[in-house]
Amino acid sequence: MNAFERTLTGQGGASCLNCGAALTGAFCASCGQKARVNRSLAAFFSDLVAGLFNFESRFWRTLPMLAWCPGDLTRRYVEGQRARFISPIALYLFSVFLMFAALSATTGSTGGTAGPIRINGDVDRSIAKTKTNIENLEKQRQAAAQAGTATASLDRKISGEKEDLARLEGYKRDGISGSITTNSEGAPPWLVKVIRKVESNPREAMSHVQEAASKYSWALIPLSLPFMFLLFPLRPKHVFDHAVFVTYSLSFMMLLILSGSLLVMAGMGGWVALLALLVPVHMYRQLKGAYRLRWWSAALRTFVLLNFASLALGLFGVIVAALGLID
Repeated sequence: MNAFERTLTGQGGASCLNCGAALTGAFCASCGQKARVNRSLAAFFSDLVAGLFNFESRFWRTLPMLAWCPGDLTRRYVEGQRARFISPIALYLFSVFLMFAALSATTGSTGGTAGPIRINGDVDRSIAKTKTNIENLEKQRQAAAQAGTATASLDRKISGEKEDLARLEGYKRDGISGSITTNSEGAPPWLVKVIRKVESNPREAMSHVQEAASKYSWALIPLSLPFMFLLFPLRPKHVFDHAVFVTYSLSFMMLLILSGSLLVMAGMGGWVALLALLVPVHMYRQLKGAYRLRWWSAALRTFVLLNFASLALGLFGVIVAALGLID
């Protein structure tokens, strides 16, 4: 019987199949892997369920603290209490995924034509095609309404097509039948290309920018870190602390945008503005708790941090716009 078979049956004297260390109990003392492994399908699903429940328990410990005690969460993670909470980067990536999924459901991915509107071609032909799309979508909506199914998605598509139609008719009314005419004299060729791309189909351009933003969302973390050094010039060695602070803070902001998107989808867009009031409150509480600041010091740094965050967001916007619009 080889080492693998002895490990399967739980017999002593076997070595860990992961690191090769001698087994002295139910788990390897060197790497922590289970001594007894099982190659059955039941064991696979058992590991899956265990992993999900482990993530869920850490998630429900992390999320309330991120919302109400962000400074305490940041400090406890920095000081070593990490097994209880989701790591900042894992939570950030999870939040980004949810946020862009919600944004895709409410903005650029719904409605409109399947491809770009070709202004360089025949405008009349584009208008006719868009009208046909509207007629087909309205028929689908009527059938869905008669069947008692949801029509929200079709309503958004019809609205997008009508926006395209209005823009095309505007081009025809202004006598634009060839390429878009833009006052770009003296501008560099790449800028002219970007302007024409945005003018010809702004929704498609926004879709490209949104795709670039989701792909390079990680760049917000290194863009924000230098501002944290400016905020705490006497703490130059606290790189890890600043990184944890920034990542947890950005995770909360992503979840805040997600909440706003869900409110819009639920027809409660008027409440979105109230969510913006939570941004400075959350920054203040996280700064005060994470760095153990007095209230006046935390308030002053919150004001400065709000301005720094605007700068970092502006830099990020320029980067993703360039990456999304410049081929």
